[in-house]
Amino acid sequence: MSNGLRPGDPARLGGYEVLDRLGDGGMGSVFLARSPQGRRVAVKVVRAELSHDEEFRGRFRSEVNRARQVPPFCTAEVLDADPDHDPPYLVVEYVEGPSLAQVVREQGPLGAARLHSIAVGVATALTAIHGAGVIHRDLKPANVLVAPGGIKVIDFGIARAFEATSQHTRTNQMVGTVSYMAPERFDTASGRPSGPAADIFAWGALVAYAATGRSPFGGDSATATAMRILTQPPDLTGLGGPLRELVSRALEKDPAARPTARELLDGLLTTASPEGAPAQLPGATPPSVSSAAGGDDQGALSTPSGLATAGREGPRGRGWLTALGATAAVIAVLVPAFLFGPHLLSGLSKPDRTGSTPSGSPTTSGPAATTSTPASGRPSASPPASVDPTQAMLAGQRRFLLHVVEIDGDLSLPSHGEVEVGNGTGKDALFVLEPVGVDYMIKSTNPEIAHRPCLGVKVDSKGYKSLVGADCRPTKATLFTIFREGQDDKGRASYSIINEEYGPVQWSPTKKEIFVEFLGDAPLDTTFSLVDRGAV
Repeated sequence: MSNGLRPGDPARLGGYEVLDRLGDGGMGSVFLARSPQGRRVAVKVVRAELSHDEEFRGRFRSEVNRARQVPPFCTAEVLDADPDHDPPYLVVEYVEGPSLAQVVREQGPLGAARLHSIAVGVATALTAIHGAGVIHRDLKPANVLVAPGGIKVIDFGIARAFEATSQHTRTNQMVGTVSYMAPERFDTASGRPSGPAADIFAWGALVAYAATGRSPFGGDSATATAMRILTQPPDLTGLGGPLRELVSRALEKDPAARPTARELLDGLLTTASPEGAPAQLPGATPPSVSSAAGGDDQGALSTPSGLATAGREGPRGRGWLTALGATAAVIAVLVPAFLFGPHLLSGLSKPDRTGSTPSGSPTTSGPAATTSTPASGRPSASPPASVDPTQAMLAGQRRFLLHVVEIDGDLSLPSHGEVEVGNGTGKDALFVLEPVGVDYMIKSTNPEIAHRPCLGVKVDSKGYKSLVGADCRPTKATLFTIFREGQDDKGRASYSIINEEYGPVQWSPTKKEIFVEFLGDAPLDTTFSLVDRGAV
């Protein structure tokens, strides 16, 4: 929607000619612009007060790089960004079409077929977004555009750059829209970080809104809505059929009880006609790969006493393409198979990675895999017998050495709790991965280390970050993402190991010790290969 340029609006931003003002929000202002190639684009200009905040710029750059890995088939493609511009800006694909919020506001609740199409489109977009290691964090009807070629989800991932930088959200505030926030985003007492499951909750609230024209947790104030989300079941009156059960599961209070984006998609694509037969819900045998069927108005919310926010993200790999044939409600699209995570494909080659920023992580197993339950409480896939040892290690089924490729050494966790680099011959050097959502805890298998057997980040009084033994519970200090980097000198896949809060695990050649450091866009100096040491 055109709002007209105002006095003081920029005529140009970098190489982009500003044509019109599209809107304003918590992030800043959104302009219609023309690229040097003549393409119309949307330029989101960050609030001026953030321009000189180096922490924000670093996080903004990191989040933009990650968001650029999301395939654009159901999302507004991230085209460019300049975190160092004054003010910083982000350039995304300009999508013609009203938002879902506008459609429902003007036309009322959607009919069954159109609702099913929206539900599938947004679930597909979330599968892509989560597959690239991004969490949307502000999914809502205003961020779903109904374009001529299908839906497009916008404004994914970047919210964390604001929320994670303490200067930009006051105490007991968060980025997002209350009606679509998962309970864990308000609850700090549990210490659980919010992750992809928070987007699933938002999907459920969004679909319920599209079906009924109202929020399933509607209250007369933001605080009342938050309390209903925390304590009351959703009001799904007016939503029927198979979709109601999927939405109900997506709105579970416990994030571990919600389906993943891929499981949502499986349930939606194996559901019969929206008018007809019962759905085949996640947990049933999924279809084969070949036949399986705008504006930026983020804002800070004051929450009740004791409520605050937490956030995490995790990666997936990049690379493989597979055709998804949908029902009549869905347009067939080419989707990278890695997007569908560890529950869809069996016997995959090891994940690949391109570009200078981390964008990949392990894919583990297929639909026929058995399951085990990690600390998160959500089942994780166990690879079938045909999967090679690397995939089995990444699935948490085999012990391994964490081999530092650059120095031909191995990490070890001695009983005193300080991580060292040694020759890898002892039981101190044996580890196993414990999947937690899309992240991992790295756990020592040494039976003598009963206390604090998982790797974690310790920050000393001077800000130095070391790797130590920690209690095996998911926290910002113990959750790591694993990105595919290449190969070591023996042809084994090599990975970077990164703590999203504190940075990648690095080796200091001068101090001869392992440490953790936030690098921004600087190249990673340390990679690891997993050396198989047998079944757990």
